[in-house]
Amino acid sequence: MATAEEALIKKSGDIYRSILHDEAENTTQWRHGGPPVYDSVNQLFEEGRTKEWPKGSLEEVVQNAIKSWEMELSHKTRLQDFKTINPDKFKLIVNGREGLSGEETLRLGSYNALLKNSLPKEFQYYKADEETFESSHDAFRSAFPRGFAWEVLNVYSGPPVISFKFRHWGFFEGPFKGHAPTGEKVEFHGLGVLKIDESQRAEDVEIYYDPAELFGGLLKGPLISPSQSESEDNTATVAAATHGCPFSK
Repeated sequence: MATAEEALIKKSGDIYRSILHDEAENTTQWRHGGPPVYDSVNQLFEEGRTKEWPKGSLEEVVQNAIKSWEMELSHKTRLQDFKTINPDKFKLIVNGREGLSGEETLRLGSYNALLKNSLPKEFQYYKADEETFESSHDAFRSAFPRGFAWEVLNVYSGPPVISFKFRHWGFFEGPFKGHAPTGEKVEFHGLGVLKIDESQRAEDVEIYYDPAELFGGLLKGPLISPSQSESEDNTATVAAATHGCPFSK
């Protein structure tokens, strides 16, 4: 007989984001009209991961929790629909910057929240302040058409304060900000600290990483002509309407 967890996974169709099964209630407001489908990035994850954690292990629980949080951040439009965070206490802290509230993080989107920095404009390879939620997602969907996979490499401490090391990777197969794709794997590593409450909802998420690892791979592609860039951007926009967010954990 199938366990309750197995039944939920079968219903949602996603073994890494089982909270998707709850959305059958039709009360959630989705950014693109309905729950996302992660088949492509799940395949990328399974083919490229370096760790396969035992079922039920702390590492697997943390990995799936972050994937579920990212799914909600990218695809839900109301904080009240989030199941992975404590909306009254949540803070996202990236590389020691001032923490962002849940509402601020939702407004900015995952890319802009993670890539925002205080460097002078002329030294910024990505200007988060000039991007919207939609434009930032379009840019990375274009660059990583198969998605941007995420895995836990190590967990160093258990709840309620969980520290971990992670890896993010994808294949640069579409244009990014005027740079032609190289087809090469782009990846970066980082550290995270996750503080959870008694209901296992995130109160604080701290992320530390070097953005140069990411942009070093994206900006090495040769510059392309404006007409070619516009054509490829239009193609990416059409693709974005039919696929889930590729910056998927």
